Amino acid sequence: MAISRRQAEALQAALRRRMGPQVSVELAMRYGSPSIAAGLDALRQAHVERILVLPLYPQYSATTTASTLDAVAAALSTRRAVPELRMINGYWIEPGYIGALADSIRTYWAEHGQGDRLLMSFHGLPQKYVDAGDPYRRQCQKTAEAVAAALGLAPDCWQMVFQSRFGPQQWLTPYTDKTLEQLGRDGLGRVDVVAPGFSADCLETLEEIAEQDREIFLEAGGRDYHYIPALNDSPAHIDFLADLAVRHCQGWPGVPVSNTTSSTQRRRGTEDAENV
Repeated sequence: MAISRRQAEALQAALRRRMGPQVSVELAMRYGSPSIAAGLDALRQAHVERILVLPLYPQYSATTTASTLDAVAAALSTRRAVPELRMINGYWIEPGYIGALADSIRTYWAEHGQGDRLLMSFHGLPQKYVDAGDPYRRQCQKTAEAVAAALGLAPDCWQMVFQSRFGPQQWLTPYTDKTLEQLGRDGLGRVDVVAPGFSADCLETLEEIAEQDREIFLEAGGRDYHYIPALNDSPAHIDFLADLAVRHCQGWPGVPVSNTTSSTQRRRGTEDAENV
C-alpha cells in the first residue's frame, strides 16, 4: 500500500507536468481498500468526466485485467451519469517497460554482482485457463524473452517460472519453488530472482519469493540467493507509466497532442524498440 500510494502520487505529478493541472490520479485496489468503487467516487467528486483505467498488471489475464474491467463496470452500473471510459489491457512488450526492467536488473547487478542464473518468476495461473484461450502465458514468455534479449543473456543463463499455485489442479509450469529446489540440488552457486509481473513489491514477492523461496534454494544446496526488487515507484517506472497514459488519452478533448516516443525509448534508441 505504501508503494502504491507513492506510485499514484508520482504518476499524478508526472501527468500534470505533461498534460496540465486538470489530471487527477486515484489509487484503487481490485481486492482491498481503497476499492475500485471508492476510487471512482473520488473522481466523480472531482468532477472528472473522462477516465483512463490503468490496471498495473503488465500481462493480461481474464483473472486480473478482465476482472478489473468487470469491477469498474459493476461500480458504474448504478450511476445515472457514466463517464467516458478507456482501459489499458496490458503492456507486456512495451519498450519502456522492458527497458525499465532491464535497467533495474543491470543496476542491481552493478551493486551486488551477477548470479549464475536469472529466474523471471510470474504469478501462476491454472493451466485450464490458458487451454481455454487466456493469453497470459504467451505474454509472460514474450516479456521474459525481451528482458533476456535486452540484457544479452544466453539461453542457459535465464529461465521463466511461475509462483503462487494452490489447490490440486495443474498450474502453469515450471514452478518457481520446484525449480529452485532442483537448482540447489544441482549445485548452482547463486541464483537471482525477479518478478516482472508485479508492479509493486508485496507479500507475494517479499515473503514468498524473497524469504520462502530463498530457504528452499539454500536448504537444497544452493549457496547464494538474491531477490531483485520490483520497479515500484522508481523514476523509470513512473516515466514509462506516464508515457503510456498520455498515449492512451490521445483524442480526448483538451488533451495535448503527443507526437513523441516514450522518454525511455528515446534514451535507449529506436533499435532496442524494434528488437523488442
